[in-house]
Amino acid sequence: MSLLKIRKKSSASPQVKVINGNDKEYIPCPKCGEMVERERVVKLKYICYNCGSYFRVKTPNRISMVADKGTFEAWNEGIKISNPLEFAGYEEKVIEARERTGLDEALTIGKCRIFGEEAVVGICDSRFMMASMGHTVGEKLTLAIERAIRERLPVFVFCCSGGARMQEGIVSLMQMAKTSAAVARLKAAGLLYCTILTDPTTGGVTASFAMLGDVIMAEPGALIGFAGPRVIRQTIGQELPEGFQTSEFLLEHGLIDGIVERKNLKKTIYFMIKSHKSIEGNYSDFDDTDTEYRISELVNERMHYSTPKSAWEKVRGVRQATRPQGLDYMEYIFDVFIEAHGDRAFRDDPSIVGGVGFIGNQPVTVISEDRGKNPEDYKKKNFGMPMPEGYRKALRLMKQAEQFNRPVICFVNTPGAYPGMEAEERGMGESIAKNLMEMSDLKVPILCILVGEGGSGGALATAVGNEVWMLENATYSILSPEGFASILWKDSNRAKEASEVMKITASDLLKLKVIEKIIPEYGGADEVTKEAIGRNLKKEICEFLEKYKGKSKEEIRKERYERFRNF
Repeated sequence: MSLLKIRKKSSASPQVKVINGNDKEYIPCPKCGEMVERERVVKLKYICYNCGSYFRVKTPNRISMVADKGTFEAWNEGIKISNPLEFAGYEEKVIEARERTGLDEALTIGKCRIFGEEAVVGICDSRFMMASMGHTVGEKLTLAIERAIRERLPVFVFCCSGGARMQEGIVSLMQMAKTSAAVARLKAAGLLYCTILTDPTTGGVTASFAMLGDVIMAEPGALIGFAGPRVIRQTIGQELPEGFQTSEFLLEHGLIDGIVERKNLKKTIYFMIKSHKSIEGNYSDFDDTDTEYRISELVNERMHYSTPKSAWEKVRGVRQATRPQGLDYMEYIFDVFIEAHGDRAFRDDPSIVGGVGFIGNQPVTVISEDRGKNPEDYKKKNFGMPMPEGYRKALRLMKQAEQFNRPVICFVNTPGAYPGMEAEERGMGESIAKNLMEMSDLKVPILCILVGEGGSGGALATAVGNEVWMLENATYSILSPEGFASILWKDSNRAKEASEVMKITASDLLKLKVIEKIIPEYGGADEVTKEAIGRNLKKEICEFLEKYKGKSKEEIRKERYERFRNF
């Protein structure tokens, strides 16, 4: 389910080459120090076959990795060298870097095709003054973004930098604001901005255009941070732990969406282009006949021995580890699902899974609460109780859906928000409140499906939809029956009695008009029925999406407002 898997380590580029007596060219791996055969390393996309570490890549090689052959057209070359401080020897140093690398500047950017799809691609090259950002780099990026807006093109930037260019002083610092403002305009135009962080990405580049991607990926093991290890050491004398400021560290702390291996790079960028286009759905490949046949098989096989369940039986049923969750049904609903990670501020909360799924050629943003499947998972995911960063991740992805005009599908299944001290310290109340406010105002259709337990505000935080559905034996309540009984009757042992008076079942909530639809479970949701439930959900979701085709953004938002206004 992950966006991309972590496997390899990154490293610096080789400094020397050695010709062996067998006429093969060898170069030293800067990570393990072994002499490796250059031809084999090149075939592996500049990855050491001995230790798996990543070599730094020159601009022409990076272009050949991602662009269709012969399609790259460089933009904004030949901008005059800027020396605002009249720094002695600076212009000569730039000229020397140009001659040595064959590059115009540290950033090369232009238009190309990627599996036939047009995109703007920029590459920062560490060989050119450590890819530091001066006026020319900032100007080239800003001009390219402005042109991308005019030509309606997505922008991908391979970031690598030691930070601001010291020789240009405060003018270099101003490039951070300038490029960030340009990115804001690109996003306001509804166009994709994606960054791929490579080794190293630090300083003013990290604190500006590198970390502003709608999607942020990184190569394995890349050094990424605002203040590099040397600066931290020199400034405050702090020694950093092993693995600090690596791609893997950033993924764990919710700062990037995923880690991309070079073998997957071009395909991943192509997927990003396709999944961030505004498309009216096409569900022509969906086979209703097959779905109805599979469902009827289960009806005939299981419905004859199924009996109605009491509210308490449903409460106990949705808490069972064997009950399928949103991720289980997604396997039968979406042709493709790619997970994104993190709240961009603190951590990636695994109790909420989010990303982009496809039904036919229609991309949708998917949010699914996940309780885990085994004791280790339960602990990692707080038994499906999200932390504030989980809700912030969900909201980040929903706001992104609005930017690219993607519908949102939420699978709700949580006993409630995590009630611990850490959650309070990180602002649980604010995170839930903000989700409720922002979801109510989104300009794309939102469908929320309670597939198991829906507990209190923690469930509502991902359930503010244009429509809300429940699986037949799911529950949705103001609080757990135990908590309800404890507050009102001062006796949590009366939970069974409380469950009957709380009106928490799908049939109760349909009568109260809290939900719009009940999804059948064909005798009960389990390993046998999950495929039929998932296939039926796909059919129902397609009908929901079809209903909202052609509706204006204001109509969609107003409908949702009126839905909750009428309670």
